[in-house]
Amino acid sequence: MDETSRERAHRAWRNAERIKRLSDNLIKLGPWGLGIDGVLAWVPAAGTIYSVGAGALLLYEGVKAGAAPWTLTRMAAYLLANTAMTEAPIVGWAMDTLFRAHLMAANALQKDIVARHGPVGATVDAPYWRPVTRPVQ
Repeated sequence: MDETSRERAHRAWRNAERIKRLSDNLIKLGPWGLGIDGVLAWVPAAGTIYSVGAGALLLYEGVKAGAAPWTLTRMAAYLLANTAMTEAPIVGWAMDTLFRAHLMAANALQKDIVARHGPVGATVDAPYWRPVTRPVQ
């Protein structure tokens, strides 16, 4: 296994984690969560734009990670269903708020990455930034 492809796949795993948190898990409500996608579902054009953009980014990460075609197909199906719901006012918006497609697509991608490249290690999950420390004088 090429170390570069493993590194890229694990980066895709982390990006999928961020997208699912932002889209569907900013505020946890028991087993459910509410995120940007659920809130923007009630704003007609903004909800669709966000849903398509975040979904396209997830699919891009899946392609870059070398996900299986079946995984990419499942992800696309979840995301298309989510986007289609926003076309129906009120009922569709409510369904879109409750249907956590970005989370489901991200989970499918993450499972594929773990199966192909192994779990994301603690060293890979290190933060991208470090606080600046100045010597005590």
